[in-house]
Amino acid sequence: MWPPAACLLAPMRRLAALLAIALTACATTSRLDAANDVHGLLVAIRDDNQTAFDRYVDRPALKRQIEARLVSETRSSDATDALKALGIALARPAAAVASAALVQPYAFRTVAESYGYAPDQPIPGRVAIAGALKYLPDGRVCATEHKGGDCILMFANEGGTWRLTGFEGDLSDLHERLSAAK
Repeated sequence: MWPPAACLLAPMRRLAALLAIALTACATTSRLDAANDVHGLLVAIRDDNQTAFDRYVDRPALKRQIEARLVSETRSSDATDALKALGIALARPAAAVASAALVQPYAFRTVAESYGYAPDQPIPGRVAIAGALKYLPDGRVCATEHKGGDCILMFANEGGTWRLTGFEGDLSDLHERLSAAK
């Protein structure tokens, strides 16, 4: 005869607690692993190092994201259906031009500076960067504006390197840097 349900409750709670600890440990390990590469990207941005920047950036993913944002904004605009159709048709070539211009170290300088990567400041450590990262259920991590805040930079582990795959921040941050670079 099976023991009463009350006898099973305590072991089930312990098992649930252990599973929660294990999942938290996996998320922390991912954040710490990602912190090294996020740090590398932010230093590359600060130093305007194109070669190092390219190592930590997934350009095709960013281009796809720019295209998706253009399509989304076009669909939600007040434009006529004909203009919306034109905007959607031009989203892919516009994304190619925008990604070539915007996916550059200087364009992300404001973002890097917001994480403490300004030329006149000491470089933050790995643990500080890990604290700004949030583990996402799909295995990616994101850098947040502040602890528990919205995601700004999205990273995915691609072959052992955490690479920038998305930018959810204010596009004016990138536009200001692009204008200043001209």
